[in-house]
Amino acid sequence: MSSLIEMLAGQLDEGTIRQISGQLGADEGTTQQAISAALPMLLGAMERNAASPDGAQALDNALARGHDGSILNDIPAALSQQSTLLDGAAILGHVLGGRQRNVETGISKATGLNQNSTAQLLMMLAPLVLGALGKQKQQQGLGSGDLAEVLGQERQSSESSLGGLAQILDMDGDGDVTDEIISIGSKLLRNFFSQR
Repeated sequence: MSSLIEMLAGQLDEGTIRQISGQLGADEGTTQQAISAALPMLLGAMERNAASPDGAQALDNALARGHDGSILNDIPAALSQQSTLLDGAAILGHVLGGRQRNVETGISKATGLNQNSTAQLLMMLAPLVLGALGKQKQQQGLGSGDLAEVLGQERQSSESSLGGLAQILDMDGDGDVTDEIISIGSKLLRNFFSQR
């Protein structure tokens, strides 16, 4: 089974990175680094939410309501639509909750992308992550219980290469993830997209 992150990284080609960079007003290298940091963070946050039966069912319902993977068919067009950003904002509010600002700060400090652009990038990526998960759900006939397992495997895979990801997402309430993200920053840059 291919990794969700691998699926997404494969979809984010040079042209798409260029488009995202233009929308953010950032250079392509910084944008790519921020994407590399944000994707595993988002998947890890979704895994935390899907850890309970209610959370897994809520995620399954969200996928059934319109995250079937079709967004991946034309990512540049999707990212140019305001509705995609609004959808992303709603997803982030659900999966990150009160930690959203701290996650934005951490990714910003780790990658050099300013915080406003980081917030916008996360809004762009969240629907893509749900789209990839929805595509996998359809292809493999996954139920709500299976989603938690798939995301758990994804988190373990990310942790094997990123080290402190679990601590970033399983913190006990102080909410400051900046140091943890910076500590894994150098690893992030060598991973996703490194095979291009």
